[in-house]
Amino acid sequence: MTKKTVRILFTKSEQDAHDRGIRYVISKLRDAGNEVIYTNFLYPEEIANTAIQEDVDIIGLSSSTLGHMPVLRQLKPLLSEQGREDILIIVGGIIPDDDHEELSKMGITGIFGPGTGTDDIKKFISDNLQP
Repeated sequence: MTKKTVRILFTKSEQDAHDRGIRYVISKLRDAGNEVIYTNFLYPEEIANTAIQEDVDIIGLSSSTLGHMPVLRQLKPLLSEQGREDILIIVGGIIPDDDHEELSKMGITGIFGPGTGTDDIKKFISDNLQP
């Protein structure tokens, strides 16, 4: 049986030039055999539509200016409306500890702050991605 290639959509939650971290993670995930699409900044509706059109398994949202919560609050219901609750959402960057509880209640447990190793991200994905 051939292992399915994991498709990941990475985007940012706001317009800023802080993209070194996300680009590094993307390169490591591509090196590990994943197919990664990077769109830079998109609004929640655009993220949901792109994720569905591209038939991704994971959405990775990067935030460096605290813009992740409004996006994620809208993104989860948009995916649910389209019957795509199965898409795993991960978030990385500057994510305050105070946001972790609400993110967890939304079903987002893949939270990666500065200094997280890419091996930790890859392990989280393999442990949590629905077959």
